[in-house]
Amino acid sequence: MKTTVVSKEYKALHQSIQDLQKEWKKELNPEAVQPKLDKAALQAGIPVVSLTSFQFDFPLYIKWIKELAKFLYPNSQSSSSSEQIVNSIMNEEMAKSWIEAAISCNHIYFHEFAEKNQIDEWFLPFVAEMAVRPYLQVLADKVQSKVDDWLPGSGCPVCGEPVRLSQLEGEGKKVVHCPRCLFHWNVNRLTCCHCGNKNHETIRFLTIEEDPASQIQVCEECHGYTKMIDTRQYLAKPESYMLDLTTLHLDFIAQENGYLAAVEKKDLNKN
Repeated sequence: MKTTVVSKEYKALHQSIQDLQKEWKKELNPEAVQPKLDKAALQAGIPVVSLTSFQFDFPLYIKWIKELAKFLYPNSQSSSSSEQIVNSIMNEEMAKSWIEAAISCNHIYFHEFAEKNQIDEWFLPFVAEMAVRPYLQVLADKVQSKVDDWLPGSGCPVCGEPVRLSQLEGEGKKVVHCPRCLFHWNVNRLTCCHCGNKNHETIRFLTIEEDPASQIQVCEECHGYTKMIDTRQYLAKPESYMLDLTTLHLDFIAQENGYLAAVEKKDLNKN
């Protein structure tokens, strides 16, 4: 079995997109992101992004959207109808709606917009999300040393992304990493990230014989899973976004066995 299902070409594409995001992040004024930390809100599972004041630079966001569209379709003579439509109808009001939908993961909005404007359904949420991530990453940078409250099952305490990736670091400490905003936080090694279960009888670890650095932590209480990668075995520690991508085979294995990366709240109430 291959230790990744991601092709070199697809990996290179996403690495290039991440490099673009790093350049975009440099163009942002850090003062455009003003987090408000509320301990009670964090303990209730409300992510920091929900209480953050953003001063979005809409022309800059539109520029990033167009750069990404051109990057995805480098041959201008064969550019897709999606890229052409975006370039022709994109304006600041639309950029505002795209940002709001991307941050809140409003898939219904993107589906309806794509259907109405005859845009490839994958294209719109992808470019809108990729172009908003620099803002989320600036936010994560600002609060990295200040956020220490987290409610299992609530996702990333900064952006709300469902938990699916953790790394073993240092002396074996389990550190959860968000591939979206790049925030990271410590969690007890045995604790389920989805329901908080710590019972060793209902927490199991699936191992992959051909991939000794990887495990999948699964919980029989909520049927959630978290990838656990021992990056101490890597010659060079990969960035969270790329590590999440290249370990996609672990997601397939977990889901084929009936486990989920995002557990419904009704399931959590049982604990």
